[in-house]
Amino acid sequence: MNIKPLNAALLAAGLAAGGVATALIAPQWLKSDPAQHQATSANALAATGTNEATAQQLQSPQIAPVPYLNAGGAPDFRAIVKQAGPAVVGVTVEGMRHASREEQGMPEAFSDPQSPFSQFFRGQPGQRGREQGGQPFRGQGSGFIISSDGLILTNAHVVNDAKEVTIKLSDRREFSAKVLGLDKATDIAVLRIEGKDLPTVRLGDPRQLEVGDPVLAIGAPFGLEQTATQGIVSAKGRSLPNDAVVPFIQTDAAVNPGNSGGPLFDGSGGVIGINSQIYSQSGGYQGLSFAIPINVALKVKDQIVATGSAQHAKLGVAVQDLNQSLADSFGMARPDGALIAQVSPNSAAAKAGLKPGDVVTEVDGEPVVRSGALSSLIGLSAPGDKVKLKIWRDQAPQTLDIVLGGAEAEAKVASTAAAPQGRLGLALRPLSKEESRAVGGAAGLLIEDADGPAARAGVNAGDVLLAINGRPAQSSEQVRDVLAKSGNMVALLIQRGDNKIFVPVKLG
Repeated sequence: MNIKPLNAALLAAGLAAGGVATALIAPQWLKSDPAQHQATSANALAATGTNEATAQQLQSPQIAPVPYLNAGGAPDFRAIVKQAGPAVVGVTVEGMRHASREEQGMPEAFSDPQSPFSQFFRGQPGQRGREQGGQPFRGQGSGFIISSDGLILTNAHVVNDAKEVTIKLSDRREFSAKVLGLDKATDIAVLRIEGKDLPTVRLGDPRQLEVGDPVLAIGAPFGLEQTATQGIVSAKGRSLPNDAVVPFIQTDAAVNPGNSGGPLFDGSGGVIGINSQIYSQSGGYQGLSFAIPINVALKVKDQIVATGSAQHAKLGVAVQDLNQSLADSFGMARPDGALIAQVSPNSAAAKAGLKPGDVVTEVDGEPVVRSGALSSLIGLSAPGDKVKLKIWRDQAPQTLDIVLGGAEAEAKVASTAAAPQGRLGLALRPLSKEESRAVGGAAGLLIEDADGPAARAGVNAGDVLLAINGRPAQSSEQVRDVLAKSGNMVALLIQRGDNKIFVPVKLG
């Protein structure tokens, strides 16, 4: 399985084997009305110290919602395309990258000059040879104008490493664009072109979306400009592997490489998302598309416009989902919440007293049903923000106040953690009482980090090592003794959640 960003290079964002997209609960700020964002952004930007000229960039003429065709609620897609299409742009980039085609996930068939698909990729980022050295590239994505003086939103992966960015409007005018900033955590980039009275989109409201609602995508799949496709909302609040910050909107609107950064419209013509990723085993559309909610994009945009970058808070924990067995062991009625498996030393969580075995059930009053919700709620906050966590500890609810840390602080914390060592490449420590209870009273060693042979075999940080070659693993000394007598292969008995699995590891 693969989750892929949607630029023409088929940039890969791998979905780990066994990964499951889980539901999130939208954070409180997501419930604000983005339809009012254009009218209020001048005040918001002024509060961040942005000058008046910058604040005026979002004061575009009011755009009326497109009425539905009939009382049955059928959207007028023709009218939406006519109204919003002129504000959807093509984004062409040129630059230098240091990655091979394989690293970017481009299928072998598309690189074959005889392939019927090769014309779509010729000269684009994936079609630049197998060399590992720096190679020039050209690529194409989509975007849309949100202010009449030229502010544009697109995906970060579309313009990453670009030296030149060209914007092409539907009337064939072209502009050179400046990248004001990009945020890889949310895959949002903000561009500016010099222009006046440019067409703009109307911003919609994702909080009004329901599963089954109609949606429309406009973009440039495979470089085919101003292509419109329609579908429905398939799910809300999807959490994808390696994208813990964004609660994605899942749709079945057909989007393909080149749609990256293009808008996703609701039935009244308001932008409610930015098309970003697809699930694909082939590199093309297979019925599952994922869009970044416009609320997330606007929050990141405000930071980029004000400071040139975006920051995300860190809690400093490793979490996992609860199941009914774990919930029963903790005395909880339902398996709702994020179970803390590990707390990084000197992190915001450690300073506030959060412990392994705690279950986070709310953040500032917002319920946490699955572990992914905690990552999103925290990641969309800013370093230094104060949050109130409701937790379940010792079979009773408690409340903790936490001042969140930032990426720089977490990087320092990570550098103090034990490094993976030895022939296995594991950093091990004994389980605490809380951690042992969390895994059903298992006796073993917590894997704090995995590298080398163990990581290649699929062992992850947060797993519990129960045995090695049939011998109990209750201390690092026991593990070293077994390794000293082993050949080139060992069998590790691992507990991951409720599951116990044997993992064969070929030693270095």
